Amino acid sequence: MSLGDDAPAGVRWVDSHCHLPADLAEADAVCDRARAAGVDWMVCVGTDLATSRAAVALARHRSDVVATVGLHPHDAVDLDDQWTDLVELAAAAEVVAVGEAGLDHHYEHSPGPDQAAAFRAQIRLAHELDRTLVIHTREAWDETFAILDEEGLPRRTVFHCFTGGPTEAASCLARGAYLSFSGIVTFKNAAEVRAAAALAPLDRVLIETDSPYLAPVPFRGKTNEPAWVAEVGAGVAAARNQELAIVAEVTRHNADLVFRVA
Repeated sequence: MSLGDDAPAGVRWVDSHCHLPADLAEADAVCDRARAAGVDWMVCVGTDLATSRAAVALARHRSDVVATVGLHPHDAVDLDDQWTDLVELAAAAEVVAVGEAGLDHHYEHSPGPDQAAAFRAQIRLAHELDRTLVIHTREAWDETFAILDEEGLPRRTVFHCFTGGPTEAASCLARGAYLSFSGIVTFKNAAEVRAAAALAPLDRVLIETDSPYLAPVPFRGKTNEPAWVAEVGAGVAAARNQELAIVAEVTRHNADLVFRVA
């Protein structure tokens, strides 16, 4: 299912996870295209100190952007060098979440123990600041759940770019987390992701682009951007056999609650 030129008028979205340009002029152009395409607001995600600072700066520059502050598992080896500054930045008024934080055993750009230490530190920071936790997990479901169970799930927790199937979705939902679906839900080989989108209660679902990565069909292979989040929403709506406008309305409301923007 693709919207093409048939996107319903008046349908509005939230992009719950995107990586926007650090250059403000470039970011303005991307965000303006998103607004024209029906996106109310966007969550710009930090993955290290530099990108977190840029996200906060953009959120201060634009009223339709909020920021997260985090250390991606790829960069977990930088925890000691960046942690003090990240903690200070996470307390800023424009910051709505800690992360993206988590584990990635597909690439292992940082050793597993370093990833786990950074993940635990960010879970604790989310508790301390009462911030939403944004999780990245890849080929690490069991360890992710074990660490969350030991540390305690923050009150508002999002599994971003959900790539699991029904079993993983059920485990996330049982712990009280939200599932955020990216353009992967539109890919031909993503039947398990679509099955997860179909079984999740709609009030626990978010929509994201993860731009500039993972452009949805029919834009696959291009540089992704928040303007295409409706295509992700269309993929979720098709998987659920549900009206697009309902998916847009409920997921937008969910984002308001999860990130306490309303």
